[in-house]
Amino acid sequence: MRYRLLIFVLFCCVGQVFAQQNNWSIHFQQTVISQHKPAIHAPYAGTNSLSDTAETQNSLTTTLFIGRRLWQGAVLFINPELAGGSGLSQARGIAGFTNGECFRIGDPAPAIYMARMFVRQDFALTDDPAEPVGKRVLGEKHAYPTNPEDDGFNAIAGERPVNRLTLVAGKFSIADFFDNNLYAHDPRTQFMNWSLMANGAWDYPANTRGYTWNFLVEYVREKWALRMATSLVPTYANGPLLNWDWPNNQSNTLEYERAYTLAGLDGKVRALAFYTTTYMGNYAQATAMAIPDVIATRTNGRNKYGVGINIEQALNDKSGVFLRASWNDGNNETWAFTEIDHALSLGYVHELPFGRKADAFGVALAFNGISSQHRDYLNKGGYGFIIGDGKLPHYAWEQILETYYAFRLRDWLTLSPDYQLVINPAYNADRGPVHAFALRAHVEF
Repeated sequence: MRYRLLIFVLFCCVGQVFAQQNNWSIHFQQTVISQHKPAIHAPYAGTNSLSDTAETQNSLTTTLFIGRRLWQGAVLFINPELAGGSGLSQARGIAGFTNGECFRIGDPAPAIYMARMFVRQDFALTDDPAEPVGKRVLGEKHAYPTNPEDDGFNAIAGERPVNRLTLVAGKFSIADFFDNNLYAHDPRTQFMNWSLMANGAWDYPANTRGYTWNFLVEYVREKWALRMATSLVPTYANGPLLNWDWPNNQSNTLEYERAYTLAGLDGKVRALAFYTTTYMGNYAQATAMAIPDVIATRTNGRNKYGVGINIEQALNDKSGVFLRASWNDGNNETWAFTEIDHALSLGYVHELPFGRKADAFGVALAFNGISSQHRDYLNKGGYGFIIGDGKLPHYAWEQILETYYAFRLRDWLTLSPDYQLVINPAYNADRGPVHAFALRAHVEF
């Protein structure tokens, strides 16, 4: 396995040679996270409980981002990825888990797989009255305005229409396009907690590693956008394999995004809705069993639906705040992301603190809850795929504080100490609190 890792890293580095070509984009990232928690108070435990003993776990992801321009408006992106390691207690025992890189890792042994492979096609929408913006040849006239796209991860330097219809098809993370937030979205460089990188109650479709096959349509105007996607879901909850019986097993996501200014400062609001139908179990039926088992109640045609709101607001050119709130019906079992049925998160991010170039500091709070049906199921001794202490006599909202400081040591290297406090892990007031300390090293070029 170590030779496969060395070959993969070498391939990633050599691939940079091609990045200078206008029709290519090649980038590399590697993120290593070491996380430790001391022993916690735990009068009892179940199959999915967070361990009550002190432990340290490590995770690794290495990704190569390859982009190739195909024809006018069309780009192909391919992301081979290597991942390994584990979260604390095998990423169980906390609904808002503490390492956002671990949801991609099913087996702790390092493995190489294809994370993303998709085509993006832009169609320009004529907008004659608008003046073209961005790069242009002097005296050239366009039928539509354009903006430059910077070279980056899954992006190729060049012009994209401001007003456009975009089709995206292939394998990627649905969160690449939905529920974005300038201040809290990427666990490799920002907040690491699951509750802070996305709307917690959005049970977004993905396999164990966080990816699925999707078809997305995006209608973009200068100040707003509307996007819709249909996606494959796993064959079972948090499973590695995807169910290709699409008509009967699918997840659909809709999002409206609006840019605005408040007191001259930029902001965005995003409203999201989702609907998933597949072979789910039902919490109420499982609770009625002598030995509750939601898996035993699975049947075709079950669904889960919910909504979310996502706001980002700049305070000045160096800092901003964010807020997310989400809800799902909580009747049927969680299928892909994590066991949260309603959630609220908010935080503050400051860039360039203390005058240090490219450093960043963040602090945020998250509050997670579950439906009464979900709660009753856990209290009777039921288990999901993330949480379950064998009983839940004293339910309480899971409360999370996270803060990090990102030291930009080089243009390509960032080192981030991170601290998280989790009160009522897995909604259980009898256990915890949990103190999680992490050091994250992130390389990109």
